[in-house]
Amino acid sequence: MYLQSVRPFIKLGLGIGALGLLSISTPAISQTSASNINQLSLAATCANCHGTNGVGVPNGGMPQINHLSSEAMLTQLKAFKSGARTGTIMHQLAKGYTDEQLQTISNILGKK
Repeated sequence: MYLQSVRPFIKLGLGIGALGLLSISTPAISQTSASNINQLSLAATCANCHGTNGVGVPNGGMPQINHLSSEAMLTQLKAFKSGARTGTIMHQLAKGYTDEQLQTISNILGKK
């Protein structure tokens, strides 16, 4: 009997607790803008071949790009896009990005 009379208050307490957690975490969520998410997702597309953050797999057949500076990476990406540098697939992929997107990718993945 006691448990049945306390149950509504337990549910209320859990609901208030969950609401409190949401209100605490909301500022963190709001700090991640749509633009920032878009930028990170652009760089994440490189992970399919070059590994997370360009680290790749040593001797895995794909170049590791984590050692490149932002400027060097942008130079390579633009060379692929213009056709000055060819590759298995990079020259095709780079053509699908705007110069601004290539700059964003190199800023995120390149060493500062």
